Amino acid sequence: MFVILMNIIKCIFASSIGKKYVMAVTGSMLFGFVCIHLLGNLQIFLGPDHINAYAAMLQGNKLVLWSFRAVMLGLVMTHITMAASLTIENLAARPVAYADGKVPYASFASRTMVYGGIALFAFILFHILHFTVGVVTPDIMHHIDAKGRHDVYQMMIEGFSYKWVSLAYIVAMVALYLHLSHGVESFFQTLGLKNRAYGGAITTLSKLAAAVILFGNCAIVMAVMTGIIH
Repeated sequence: MFVILMNIIKCIFASSIGKKYVMAVTGSMLFGFVCIHLLGNLQIFLGPDHINAYAAMLQGNKLVLWSFRAVMLGLVMTHITMAASLTIENLAARPVAYADGKVPYASFASRTMVYGGIALFAFILFHILHFTVGVVTPDIMHHIDAKGRHDVYQMMIEGFSYKWVSLAYIVAMVALYLHLSHGVESFFQTLGLKNRAYGGAITTLSKLAAAVILFGNCAIVMAVMTGIIH
């Protein structure tokens, strides 16, 4: 049974179609995480007690938290590996570039998927160093609220009080919008669900979903920068 399973996995990762399916599955799971992460962060608009209680709940079980982080890291690395492999295969299949450097009928989002993916990976590392490890701005990591919990509310306000940090987050969210607007659409296309009947609706919904993520995350940054949250 184990041998059969390993052979199936080997076949999946050895074929272009299999790699696209792996990218679709890992991408959808990462998209789900992005949505959940946004919902958690939007609690900053409810005040310090709500978001600090949410953070305390997450920190309450280190084993579950770090196991989840390990799974997310595995998904990111798998997604990147499959994307890199497919990109190399596509370049090898078309050694001569198009005359104008653009793929016919390809949108800007699809043409920049590779560059956007690299930028997002760099942002993930920056985000971890900023709010998880506390290397970027270490002075924001040690606040405690009146209930003895890590004061995430104050941490986020001070973290986004650095204008260059806020600008970096906004730029990264634009890159995420472009990546998701094409990635969500590609998910349906890979599974064979995008056709003439539903193609237009899927494209629109993909852009709408990406826009919600963009505006939700940017709203937090802008609210701090403008003093709405203080």
